[in-house]
Amino acid sequence: MNTYTLSAGILCFLLGLVHSILGEYLIFKEKRIEGSFVPSKTGVELKERHLRILWATWHLTSLFGWCIGAFLIKVSLQKPSLNSDLIDFIITSTSYTMLAAALLVLIATKGKHPGWIVLLLIAVLLITGS
Repeated sequence: MNTYTLSAGILCFLLGLVHSILGEYLIFKEKRIEGSFVPSKTGVELKERHLRILWATWHLTSLFGWCIGAFLIKVSLQKPSLNSDLIDFIITSTSYTMLAAALLVLIATKGKHPGWIVLLLIAVLLITGS
């Protein structure tokens, strides 16, 4: 078992969970009409259809993070029995993607959004464990 890859996979799940919960609480709670599941209360700056796709995209990010986390956990637990070229590709491409995502969030938020730290940590764990 590769504990670095396992830790990175678990962090992907935790990041997705925190992302969805905090997004609902901090961003979308005030944009929801009472009794509605999907936020649709808009202002002058945002149309309802834009708000709805932002909400869906917000949670898609978490779902994709969970998917990546599932891949990483599976790889960490069964690496010796899996195709090593494929595993190397998965780990390398995920490492670069997480590194690029960390830089994107760091630059876009001027370092104020803590997600870049977790994304960077995932990349470092994957690079260290490979």
